[in-house]
Amino acid sequence: MAMVTGLIPIEDARHIVLSQCSVLSVVAADIADAVGCVLACEVVAREDVPPFANSAVDGYAVIAADLVNVPCDLPVVGEIAAGAAPDRVLGRGEAIRIMTGAPVPQGADAIVMVENTERLNDGHVVRINATATSGQAIRDAGDDIKDGTTVFGPGTIIRPAVAGVLASVNARFVDIVPRAQVAVLSTGDELIDDGSPLALGQIRESNKTMLVAMVAESGAIAVDFGIVRDDEQALEATLRHAADTCDAVVTSGGVSMGDYDVVKAVLSRIADMRWMQIAIKPAKPFAFGLLTNSSGRAVPVFGLPGNPVSSLVSFELLARPALRLMMGHSEPLLRPRITAIADTTLRRNPDGKVHYQRVHGRFGPDGRYHVSAGGPQGSHQLAATALANALAEIPDGNSVAVGDEVAVYVLAF
Repeated sequence: MAMVTGLIPIEDARHIVLSQCSVLSVVAADIADAVGCVLACEVVAREDVPPFANSAVDGYAVIAADLVNVPCDLPVVGEIAAGAAPDRVLGRGEAIRIMTGAPVPQGADAIVMVENTERLNDGHVVRINATATSGQAIRDAGDDIKDGTTVFGPGTIIRPAVAGVLASVNARFVDIVPRAQVAVLSTGDELIDDGSPLALGQIRESNKTMLVAMVAESGAIAVDFGIVRDDEQALEATLRHAADTCDAVVTSGGVSMGDYDVVKAVLSRIADMRWMQIAIKPAKPFAFGLLTNSSGRAVPVFGLPGNPVSSLVSFELLARPALRLMMGHSEPLLRPRITAIADTTLRRNPDGKVHYQRVHGRFGPDGRYHVSAGGPQGSHQLAATALANALAEIPDGNSVAVGDEVAVYVLAF
């Protein structure tokens, strides 16, 4: 790919990335391991849910026609617990004690809840204090799902409730798009992560720690490849191993136009890379390409800027949506984008770039989402960004005034 020398719009950069990322191959998985993944098949129920008529309440199974005049006393001729099968047919003028979820006995056509009854004669007789209608408090077989119903189609996200439904129709194994395995690594002789005292020129590693968590939060599986020292041979070996064992690779640092860095030197040689300058602030420098592994598979490589805030923003706007695409998610691939009201001035000057300011957002009493400035906006100032829960997208131009509307990507509600 050719080197990009001018600034390109964020939409174009995202198109470049997404157009070269493919959905991962479908696998079969136990539903216990599939929550959060995307379903890749149609699921058809092969049995009714519930499989039999059952009681919706604790109470007494009765024949509604016996309760014309209440209160009335009926002999209790049996009891049915959840999980037990009825052992007799209910006759006229009788009642059977029944628990929630238990099968409705043959002959009964209504359930009277226990709150409308009184136990007499040590439970051998029940006084019914309310009339009933046929079908009352009975959940029919197939009341939730009928045999032959298509319950879910491809593209469904398996949330906890979806997993519950799959279990209820005995779809214990389903075809899914798996979670992407994502290698995350940092490079640099200056990085320290062992807690030892810092020498002059050394800094503590933070980007990799942050990115491992962001990869996991996206639904992918982060594989921590640690810190690779400034050695081209070692870095090449690490990148090739990552491409052989993972579905994508995320690095941070060494992507600026003026940098001579081992990351740029190695990736330029072994991968088909595009080194971009994007018309945004922060996160202007970004690299993306494909590294062909030993099996001939092209593995996406995301080269994020080294400044921690730039790395965060770059991941959110470019790497995260690509990983979501690879895992079978459909539009919108980005975080929820809503129109908010600025409660403080969001300062900026015209510079030809879209600014992504880190802001604090909340819903106000007016029902609108309100945001306020999140502190210093320097690309190196991660501490000021850490508690922000939204990114305000401010087009090229002047500041956003108090009370103005502004588009935001919500990172957390």
